[in-house]
Amino acid sequence: MMKQKYLILVGIGLLYTACNQQKEITAQQVPVEQVVENVDGALAYETTAYVEQFWRVVGNAGFDSSIYFVVNKLEAAGYVVASNAKPSDRLTYRLEKRKLEKPTWEPVDATVAIEGDSMPLLSFDSNRNMIAMYSHSADVTAEVVKVDDVKNLPGLDVKGKIVYAETHPYYLYQSAVVDGGAVGIMTYNMPSYLQPEKHTTSIQFRSIPMSEAQQSWGIVLSFAAKQKLDEQLKAGKVMVDVSIETKTFESEELTVVADVKGSQLPEERLVFSAHVQEPGANDNASGVGVALEMAAVTADLVKNNKLDVARSLTFLWGDEIVSTRRYVEEDADRADDIKWGISLDMVGENTAITGGSFLIEKMPDPSAIWTRGKDEHTEWGAAEMTLDDMQPHYLNDFVTNRFLEQGKRADWKVKTNPFEGGSDHVPFLRADIPGVLFWHFTDQFYHTDNDRIDKVSKTTLENVGTAALIAAYTLVNADESTAKNIIEEVRTAGLQRLDDELEESKKAIANGASVESQIEIIKAWEDWYLKALESTKDMVNDESTIQDAINSAKSEIEVKTASHVKALNE
Repeated sequence: MMKQKYLILVGIGLLYTACNQQKEITAQQVPVEQVVENVDGALAYETTAYVEQFWRVVGNAGFDSSIYFVVNKLEAAGYVVASNAKPSDRLTYRLEKRKLEKPTWEPVDATVAIEGDSMPLLSFDSNRNMIAMYSHSADVTAEVVKVDDVKNLPGLDVKGKIVYAETHPYYLYQSAVVDGGAVGIMTYNMPSYLQPEKHTTSIQFRSIPMSEAQQSWGIVLSFAAKQKLDEQLKAGKVMVDVSIETKTFESEELTVVADVKGSQLPEERLVFSAHVQEPGANDNASGVGVALEMAAVTADLVKNNKLDVARSLTFLWGDEIVSTRRYVEEDADRADDIKWGISLDMVGENTAITGGSFLIEKMPDPSAIWTRGKDEHTEWGAAEMTLDDMQPHYLNDFVTNRFLEQGKRADWKVKTNPFEGGSDHVPFLRADIPGVLFWHFTDQFYHTDNDRIDKVSKTTLENVGTAALIAAYTLVNADESTAKNIIEEVRTAGLQRLDDELEESKKAIANGASVESQIEIIKAWEDWYLKALESTKDMVNDESTIQDAINSAKSEIEVKTASHVKALNE
């Protein structure tokens, strides 16, 4: 894509010098032009292509190779090992190693063939998700028995046979293998949003319980393989040859943490988290790649005095949820100073191929309870939320606006979705740290062996990295002026939300909803935005410098709410 040069100082404006008080931020200009010019998606794409070639489980060869790829690129960018760093070194990283409690697992090869057929039913070289995770090696020939209702399995004689059912293999394993004595299992289990009848070779990766005692295995079928097997079973007895090669071995868990040390408040930080495990390209080699390019660009800007960060910026690569949760929980003092957490998960999609769009999953707000109007949950599914689960904060609207700005620059579609959970933003939120998720959904190839590099867009990687860095640099350098501009953004968003909700409430009442139920929704949004405005105090040392701006914005929210409640009661 041809780039134009922009000298844009983020939509929230210039950052001016703050009060000269202890621990007050000295304003730093966000180098938007430098970000736009230097983030091009090249390193992110190179990294994604390297990482996606491996079937990654924590501790296996592919996971470790991906981690060391990140380490080598960090060193090339100028990051030094933290244990060897001098006090003046601002770019550091550490490689954390922990012994795994259980062995790791690695797939090597597999084929499944129906006896009498010249071509295999499935082959690992074209269907690398066919082996259920934690399967053991096998070389068997056995009869396939299809079970239409798993509840009937206890009454069937399946000893020495292969049990086939349309369910998740994890749920079939106990009754078929452990209780029934089957030599292995075969399953078909594809959600409709993956369009299996269109993508007939796709297999979504699945797992069985890890069991050294059973030494058994599971095979996961594509739609095409399921159709063929069903046809053969209708004709009579089916024998299949199953050959599986896997590895299990003692290993260690690797996590990489890279820090760009803040010049003024180094203990306070924004954390980007990208998980390495899972076998896909978009999920989540793309997150690994974008985080690495952002870390490299930041290093270059800092080294060349084109950027200073007042607070620290941290990049974390590891095991999904586990590494982020540990980073948040293992050091209480550090956790207290984590001001923002952002998860990079499935951030590189060529949406013309995968479907869906880029999404920012918001912190819990009332749209997670009352999803209507422009808000829409993904096929991932809504989390069950109550008003007690709300986490009001300016981060939702601030980050969304930065990405919408990049959308305008690059003609790129950006959307949001209500909170759903399921990625590295969750540990931040559970620790009461503001956190959002950058991702794509619905993806026709989500968790399937067709999630490969041809589904990745270098341009998308570039757009995500650009917008994410502009947002990050603004936050880590936030001062009184920044806070006041964000207050204005939140005020504007809150007033618009109240207007939108009024229209939705009028429709709901016309369709039979009670006035009281709709006032509850309006009041919930009022409460959320009043508290989101108060949250802007976390950017300043002296809250009194922005209290008038907060009070003025809150007053407008309250007046608008009262007007809307009155309108609903009339």
